[in-house]
Amino acid sequence: MTVNRTFEDLVAEGAAAPTEGWDFSWFEGRATEARPSWGYARSAGERLARAESALDIQTGGGEVLDFALGGVEPAGPRVLAATEGWPPNVAKATALLRPRGVVVVAAPDDAPLPFAEAAFDLVLSRHPVRPHWDEIARVLRPGGTYFAQHVGPASVFELVEYFLGPQPEEVRGVRDAKGERAGAEAAGLEVVGLRAERLRMEFRDVGAVVHFLRKVVWMVPGFTVEAYEPQLRALHERIEREGPFVAHSSRHLFDIRKPGG
Repeated sequence: MTVNRTFEDLVAEGAAAPTEGWDFSWFEGRATEARPSWGYARSAGERLARAESALDIQTGGGEVLDFALGGVEPAGPRVLAATEGWPPNVAKATALLRPRGVVVVAAPDDAPLPFAEAAFDLVLSRHPVRPHWDEIARVLRPGGTYFAQHVGPASVFELVEYFLGPQPEEVRGVRDAKGERAGAEAAGLEVVGLRAERLRMEFRDVGAVVHFLRKVVWMVPGFTVEAYEPQLRALHERIEREGPFVAHSSRHLFDIRKPGG
C-alpha cells in the first residue's frame, strides 16, 4: 500500500483519518499488533452469558462490548449499561449498542460512576485510563466480578521515547501490575487471576504512526504533525531504509471478585 509513497502523502493520510471509537481497521496493511493469548472479547462474552446485570466502563465506541455481546444473544444480562467520557465516542457507542439493549451513559473518566451501590454483578473494562477501584467495588454486588484488560507499564514506549526521549522510571512504571493489585485489594476486592503479556507491534509507514498518536492521545501528549515534523521525517526515512518500526505493547488481564454473596 505504501511503496513509493511520499512522506507528505503518508502524513496527510494519517492526519486526516477519523479517530473516534476503538475500531483499528484503518491500520490494516500499515501496522500490526499481536493480540494477548487470552482473547479478552471472547472471554468477556462468556462472562456476559452468565451475568444478570453488567456494566462496561470506558467503552470507547462500544466495539469490544458489541463483539462480546454478539456471541451471547439472545441470552445475556437483563440490565446492560456502559460509560464513556469522550463525546464523539458517546454518540458512536450509543448508535452501535442501543440495538443490543445497552444504555450508554456519558460520564467523565475520572468521575464517580453514575450508578447505585451494588447495581451490577459483572463490571467489564478494556483499557481504562485508570481503574477507580473504590467505585468499581461500590457498584459491584457482593460476589460480583470485575473482568478487564488493562494497559501495562511502558506500553509502546519504544515509540514514546523516540519522540520524547528516555523517560524516568517513575513514568515507565505507571500501571505496574503490583500497584494495581494493591489498589484493588485496598478497595476490599480480591484478585483471583492476573496475567501479563508483552506483545510485538510493527508500524510499516509514518502515516500509521501519525494516526496512532492522534488516536491514542496520551502516548505523546500534545502531539501534532507540525510540532514533530523533523522526528516524523527522520522516522519515515528510517522505515524506508530499515523496515517497520518495532515496539511492544503491555497488557494485563484482571479477574477480580468482590467478597460476599
